[in-house]
Amino acid sequence: QAYNCLIHFYKRHYYTVYRYSEQVTMSDPELYEQFKGHRDAITSVHFSPCKKQVVSSSLDQTIMLWNFASDAKAYRYTGHTDAVLDVQFSRTGHLVASASRDRTVRLWVADMKGESSELKAHQAAVRSVQFSPDNQHLATGSDDKSVKVWAVQRTKVVQSLTEHTNWVRSVRWSPDGRLLASCSDDRTVKIWDQSSGSAIHTFTQPKGFGHQVDFHPSGACVGVASSCGKVQIYDIRAMKLQQLYTAHEGPVSSLNFHPSGNYLISGSQDSKIKIYDLLQARPIYTLSGHQNQVTAVSFSPKGDYFCSGGQDCQILVWKTKFDSEEVTGEKKTKVMQEKVVQEVANLRLGVEEVGSVLETPCRNMSKEMTVLASKENKENQEQGSSKEVLRQLSTINKNLDTLTKTVLLMEKRLTLVEDQIRLLSNK
Repeated sequence: QAYNCLIHFYKRHYYTVYRYSEQVTMSDPELYEQFKGHRDAITSVHFSPCKKQVVSSSLDQTIMLWNFASDAKAYRYTGHTDAVLDVQFSRTGHLVASASRDRTVRLWVADMKGESSELKAHQAAVRSVQFSPDNQHLATGSDDKSVKVWAVQRTKVVQSLTEHTNWVRSVRWSPDGRLLASCSDDRTVKIWDQSSGSAIHTFTQPKGFGHQVDFHPSGACVGVASSCGKVQIYDIRAMKLQQLYTAHEGPVSSLNFHPSGNYLISGSQDSKIKIYDLLQARPIYTLSGHQNQVTAVSFSPKGDYFCSGGQDCQILVWKTKFDSEEVTGEKKTKVMQEKVVQEVANLRLGVEEVGSVLETPCRNMSKEMTVLASKENKENQEQGSSKEVLRQLSTINKNLDTLTKTVLLMEKRLTLVEDQIRLLSNK
């Protein structure tokens, strides 16, 4: 097996890529863009169908529309009077729907002006919103324990589904628009028949509750991000749990299926992002880029980008290729990989300063890499060396965590000094 350590730089940030695999044919995720503008935690992110924009919602009561073009401005939409908990583009990208703690849903025109209309019907905070595949309806979930279906043109409720016995955290449409899935604090995941308005099946979670639910692109499964730190995938045809992942070390806040249906992304309060290969039923990437909890994740319509939002008030956009394959003869063999992508904030320190301040950890890591490389050269002769390689990998990862925490601590101290200087200069 091969072990490679690559250090990349993005603007004034650097992140390292750790690859542990027999062969490599698939590109590692690369940090493509970083958006900052919200004044509080991000609650939701969603790509426009045209892929040129990302919309985000935040606890700061605003929505922001971000453009990928470097010279384009970001637009801030105001109108809600409390935290905005979810935001979604319409299927055409012309409208944006938002759900808020102020008990309202708003429909925005996705342009410079950001004009909006208000929808009222819920009796408590609205936590989730999504357009139907045909753009004719909206589905919303609320703390009033109900799921409501709205007619977009009439801006009126046409259905109210009330079988949940606690807050409804998330609601999503199936790809064909015939079903709805919702998860609630009552520890259930319900599958609804949209035409009849009745629940056709209920999955009961033994521990925790679902923070977010999402339909597989095939419509045959639903994924659930659970407060108990697990990611569950339920087969709605066989009506049973199909896959269970326990890779996170904290509650899972968000998840989203890749458009191909072969991959799944999840974000957790442990500040990590996990990407899973569903065909092999195992995680293949771990990404650390946020300084705090990861609260939202989303793939682009084509799956060549994904973005994440966190409590650190920033949005990271990553570029990747998950469907690369190696052709051997007439067979196409998908090459699996284990990688850890570590992004460390370096807002004020130059690269040379970081190297000098953290010289000892970096030097120690280089020594460990040399030791690891020498052990790999003997692997073909000694079968027992594979365990030693794994042990060395674990040691390096621990040292990198220490490195990350050290840089972040230094950044916080610099921020405090800058604030004090600013206060003295104002006086």
